[in-house]
Amino acid sequence: MVIASQHTRAALLMLGSTGFFALMVIVIRLASESLHTFEIAFFRSFFGLLAALPLLLRHGPGLLRTTQAPRYVVRCVLGTASMLCGFWAIGHLPLAQAVSLSYSTPLFVTIAAALWLGEQVRARRWTAVVLGFIGVLVIVRPGTAEFSAGTLVAVAAAVISGIVAIQIKQLSHTEPADRIVILTTALWVPMSLIPALTVWEWPQGITWLWVAAAGVLGTAGHMLWTRALKLGDVSALTPISFMQLPIVAVLGFLLFGEAVDRWTAIGAAIILFANGYIAHREAQLARRAATAAATSAVEPGQ
Repeated sequence: MVIASQHTRAALLMLGSTGFFALMVIVIRLASESLHTFEIAFFRSFFGLLAALPLLLRHGPGLLRTTQAPRYVVRCVLGTASMLCGFWAIGHLPLAQAVSLSYSTPLFVTIAAALWLGEQVRARRWTAVVLGFIGVLVIVRPGTAEFSAGTLVAVAAAVISGIVAIQIKQLSHTEPADRIVILTTALWVPMSLIPALTVWEWPQGITWLWVAAAGVLGTAGHMLWTRALKLGDVSALTPISFMQLPIVAVLGFLLFGEAVDRWTAIGAAIILFANGYIAHREAQLARRAATAAATSAVEPGQ
């Protein structure tokens, strides 16, 4: 019963995270109608930091102490670049297309893990990566009349996010999740302010609501996401995160009259299938490693 309850809680946390991220996409699009992408990124970081401050009340000032400051700086520089590219894509591409391409991030994580961390990636996972890239090509459609250079910005966001994910994985070996959340958000504020100042214009009217909501929703989604992954298996939770795409597609149609074209739907299905398989294989390998470690621990003479 305890295990079942834990899995249920993990699923609900991931579903909540997915809903928050989907709503963040919508408010970013609404804000982009009157505000530059650079400013939206800054306000998302600023209000996101305010939303994360209760973590300090819970853990105390010691939460800010780290011996990994250089890694945080590099991670946040890249994270800011990814955020700027991703927010631009949300503001200028059809929402379903922008979100579908963002789901190619796990493909680049697999590649980065092999090249950077030296992780062994076997043929079946490489096959899934290649299949995922076919899905990206189906959406982007290079060489056709429908090709838009803006889709490459969304792909760039996914590439950088993949590198950032590897850095987070490295940090998580020694750093608690809440420290990663608050230090990352705190560093994002000055880093995103620099480009924002080059195009500065104060938000007007309801735009304040949109940028504040982007910060709160983004931080809330991040918190629930990290907690869900602590409680449940990646392979079980990843399909739940895919719910972001239909939520965004429906809201995009209702609010902005955007229909999902056939090629985006086909490409997204291919990418999601590839991601699901990669998550399944990673979970299998993790379970085997844990079983092997437990067996070794109880062997005589150990």
